[in-house]
Amino acid sequence: MSEIVENGKTSVGTAKLVYVLYLVGILFGLTGIIGVVMAYINKDDAPEWLKTHYQFQIRTFWIGALYLILGALLVVVIVGWFILLFWTIWLIIRCVKGLKAIDAEVAIENPKSWLF
Repeated sequence: MSEIVENGKTSVGTAKLVYVLYLVGILFGLTGIIGVVMAYINKDDAPEWLKTHYQFQIRTFWIGALYLILGALLVVVIVGWFILLFWTIWLIIRCVKGLKAIDAEVAIENPKSWLF
C-alpha cells in the first residue's frame, strides 16, 4: 500500500474523485463541499504536479461559491439567472480541463486563474 501512496496513484484517484464530486454538485450541492474537504486534506501529501490540481480545485470551490452567492442574490433581477448559467458552464469547463490534465499526468498551467 505504501508503494501506491509514494508514486501518487492514490492521490490521482482522489483528485479525479474531487472533480467528479464537483460535477455531481451541480445537482446535489453537498458533494461539492465533500470535494473541497477532500482537496484540503490531500493537498499536502501529493506530488508537486498534483498539488496544482488540488489548488485549482480549492479555488474552483471558493470562486464558484462567490458566483453562486452573487447569482442567488441577483435572481430577483434577471441578471442572477445568467450568472448561475455562467457558473454551471464555468464549473463544467474547469472540471473537464482538470480531468484531462490528470489523465495526461500534467500540472494545471495556471491554478490561480479565475476563469479557465
